[in-house]
Amino acid sequence: MNPSGKPYPVGPGGLSPADFARWYSDASGAAWSSLDMDAVGRLVAEVLDVRRRGAAVYVMGNGGSAATSSHIATDLCKTAAVAGKPPIRCVSLADNASFITAAGNDIGFAAIFTAQLDGLLREGDLVLMVSGSGNSANLLTAAALAKERGARTAALLGFDGGKLKPLVDVPVLVKSEQYGVIEDLHLAVGHIVAFFMHQER
Repeated sequence: MNPSGKPYPVGPGGLSPADFARWYSDASGAAWSSLDMDAVGRLVAEVLDVRRRGAAVYVMGNGGSAATSSHIATDLCKTAAVAGKPPIRCVSLADNASFITAAGNDIGFAAIFTAQLDGLLREGDLVLMVSGSGNSANLLTAAALAKERGARTAALLGFDGGKLKPLVDVPVLVKSEQYGVIEDLHLAVGHIVAFFMHQER
């Protein structure tokens, strides 16, 4: 469901597979054209600053955004690494299935990320949240905890950014209502961050 509670658009019906592919490509191109590259640049700068200070990045999301979180964390630890240089400390909080299910069962799903951050997060760390809607309760609580702890916050978002957009220091908004396009561009932004960090070093 999209943020309005309606089924999200997957694309126009009645197209051939090739025409659907063209429609999807056009939708992706429109989202790329409207992407605020200055906001992407601010996200890169935030992650570079974290590395410079020896702080940590905690990435999180739900569903497809959980997979994107894992991918981004891997790229920041592996792709962005340069031999002989200090690595960045980065963890995806969407990866520990046993902790997530324990916290979800015992406390509630809204606490699956804050329960992990509670023992990890330090002032000056970066909490990077990935969300299509920007309305996931477990990300809103993570943003609140980050602010309380003096951490920096960033978010990769879609639609209109939802409730999360005004709560974070660096929002990066993909202006689309198609979840596939939103998730594609979120991953691409993660690649931009990691590959820039590698070549910049």
